[in-house]
Amino acid sequence: MPDSFELPSVLPVPEDDGACSHLTGLQIPEISLASTTGDSVNLARIGGRTILFCYPRTGEPGQPVPLAWDQIPGARGCTPQCRAFRDRHSELISAGAAHLFGLSTQQTDYQREAANRLNLPYPLLSDHDLKLARALMFPTFEFNSMTLVKRLTLIIDDGGITHVFYPIFPPDQSARQTLEWLKANPS
Repeated sequence: MPDSFELPSVLPVPEDDGACSHLTGLQIPEISLASTTGDSVNLARIGGRTILFCYPRTGEPGQPVPLAWDQIPGARGCTPQCRAFRDRHSELISAGAAHLFGLSTQQTDYQREAANRLNLPYPLLSDHDLKLARALMFPTFEFNSMTLVKRLTLIIDDGGITHVFYPIFPPDQSARQTLEWLKANPS
């Protein structure tokens, strides 16, 4: 049974299909998203620099990672990515991020369990109904009758998208890559 905390040594690498090339410069739409803190978050109304990393879905405790999951380029690695952003949280804030959020299409109750289990110092946002994903035309894929957002990270300054990381690979290096960009591009 594969372990959701570790990345296999061989995974298919996602290619840049241009699916995020339209995002830089867009304003975040006025959409409220449920948060693991119990509040709703409207990213369009948050001042300062915000990091929003989107991931398909975190694994379920005690459940094996579906074998087909590892064959989808960029799908595997949500838990390692969340943990990497957890481990670099204070560095990201020191480098100028006022806010940090993770986002998936999973329900808030499941995300709350994951946030507690992984000891995350930042909220996870649910786009279960795909309102934000559709409004911004995020790249998605289908898996087991679920529509999931492909892995991407946005740097948002006062409600406007300043920078996009896509595709992201390996996912456990996403936080490091984001930190390096923040240091090179102070707000």
